[in-house]
Order: sequence, then structure tokens, then C-alpha cells
Amino acid sequence: MTAADTAAELLSVAREAASAACTLVHTNRPDSLSVSTKSTATDHVTDMDRASEALIREVIADRRPDDAVVGEEEGGDATLSGVTWWVDPIDGTTNYVYDHPGYAVSVAAWVDGTPTAAVVEDPTHARTYWATAGGGAFCNGRRLVLGDPPPLAQMLVATGFGYEARRRRAQGQVVAELLGEVRDIRRMGAAAVDLCSVASGRVDAYFEVGLSRWDLAAGMLVAAEAGATVESIEGGPPRAESVLACHPGRIDELRGLLVGLGAHRV
Repeated sequence: MTAADTAAELLSVAREAASAACTLVHTNRPDSLSVSTKSTATDHVTDMDRASEALIREVIADRRPDDAVVGEEEGGDATLSGVTWWVDPIDGTTNYVYDHPGYAVSVAAWVDGTPTAAVVEDPTHARTYWATAGGGAFCNGRRLVLGDPPPLAQMLVATGFGYEARRRRAQGQVVAELLGEVRDIRRMGAAAVDLCSVASGRVDAYFEVGLSRWDLAAGMLVAAEAGATVESIEGGPPRAESVLACHPGRIDELRGLLVGLGAHRV
């Protein structure tokens, strides 16, 4: 089987799993949710997060029983020599709790530690994003390709904030300084959707610190396959503690500004 064939097979599984999960959490959303907290009082988890992850794991196990799966709610162990699935069953749980648009189901397959197939399904906007390594990025069947970037002062920049109060205050200070240097800031509340928004041109860049691999695993491939550079804020490969996605023609300029403001250290 060629790499392209493998990616296509993994994408098929990811799309099936994400679609089933979105039907569960969005189409069949219950009238009331059981909500509890995790790391802080504002870090929510619902019964539907857990049910969504269980359903995704069931689909993957049925189609590819020997693969590793790592999910936000149930954890798991990744492998660097084989297929690992990174699952965020509801990215943007706070949005979901408030029935606010902008949450998504994120499913990614990495082969030998490399992003290979990804799906981000945003049900409130009826948008399904997908990508395969070397095969391009798409939204509802339309290929995504970045256009020419605006000047830094005209860039619309997305970001997100952590759950811990000290970090949130520091992130707010960075944004307060950044506002005077760019067009505006957008804070949507779901990293996977933010990365896909870069891919689709709804924002010009996205940065954040303090995430987890499942937050980034699918969206970063969609953004990269659309033509964005996805790195850490300070340069080098993206990682959970630091990610910056931007047009390659503008990323160095934006990085210089963000590093100067200490965005990578909050």
C-alpha cells in the first residue's frame, strides 16, 4: 500500500468517526448536560464529551483495531512506530456548554509520529474540514489555498486563553499590546477551528500556548496543507505549549512581534 493509499484509508475512518460524533453531540444534543470540571473551575467536561470519545474509539476499533488512540477524556499511549489517533471529542467544550457556535470534533491519524490524515467537523457552521499529507486541505469539498497575506497592521489574528488565572492575565497583557499592531483579535474558543480558520482565510494567523496535542493534531495538518506555516511561536516544530500558524510570507514578522511581547512565555 502506498503512502497515499494509507492516508486515504485513514481519512475515511476519520471522516466516519467525526461524522458519527457530530451527529451524537450536535444533532442529538440533549436538553440538559451533565457538566463537571477538570483542571480549574472553568475547565469543563460534559457527559457528551465522554460519549463522543467513546463513539469515536468504537469506530476506530472496528476499522483499525491495532492502532493506538489518545483522547482528551480517556488518555492513551501514542506510538512513534505505527498509527496513533489523536482525538478531541468536543474541541471548545465551553462553547458547547453554552450552546455557542464554534465547537468541533477533531480526529487525526499520525503515522510514525507524522500527521497523515485529519478531520475537523464544525457542526454549528455546517463545515467539515479534512486534509491528508501531500493531498491538500478541503472544506465541504472545496480545496483550501491561502491567498496573499495582508500587511501585519491589517492582519486579523486569532488566539486563545488558558484556564489558569495567572496565565490568563499574562495572555491578556500580550493581547492588549498586540491590538495596537494588527487589525484586530478574534478569540473563538476552539483551537482546531482556529487553525481551520487560518486555512480558509477567515483569520490571517493564529497563536496560542498551553494546549494539548489533541487540540492541534488535526487542525495543524489542515492549515499546513492549505499553505500555512505551522510552527512554535519561537520557531521550530509546533508543540502543545506553543503554536503559531500564518502565511509563510508574514510569519517571521508576526513571530518577531509576538516574541517581543513575550507571547511564548506566558
